[in-house]
Amino acid sequence: MVVRILARRHRIRLWRRRFRAACGKGRVGDRDVWLFIPRTYMNLSGHSVTAAIDNLGLNLNRVLVISDDVDLPLGKIRLRTKGSAGGHKGLRSIAEETGTEEFARLRVGIGAPAEDDAAAYVLSPFEPPEKEIVDAALRRAANAAEAWLAEGAARAMTAFND
Repeated sequence: MVVRILARRHRIRLWRRRFRAACGKGRVGDRDVWLFIPRTYMNLSGHSVTAAIDNLGLNLNRVLVISDDVDLPLGKIRLRTKGSAGGHKGLRSIAEETGTEEFARLRVGIGAPAEDDAAAYVLSPFEPPEKEIVDAALRRAANAAEAWLAEGAARAMTAFND
């Protein structure tokens, strides 16, 4: 959802189907960027990320991975330059495929499920009161991604981490 916000803001069409992802190239501020939304299962998203990195000659330290996070309270965002995958299977897949956990990630808190079925919780729509909180968090996360690009990780983390 954050990538779609960035694409709309910067008029980047996510129309290409490459690297097992919907992707588009454009500019955010004075930076050329690629935006990707993997079309693999979430727990195989590392395949898409490494295919894009390898084929486009990207450096992993120039990649920002954006994900949801059930371990963060609803509406909180957290930007880090590295870290463990925790229980997130998508982050684990990227770490396994790239051979490192040293990549920037921006996590958007969606809160923990009331029951043990995390998959059903993550895939279900937000309730109306939650939707307002999530929408604000998604906009903040897009702002944080733009700050990461323009000002670097340290300043973006200081400005946006809750």
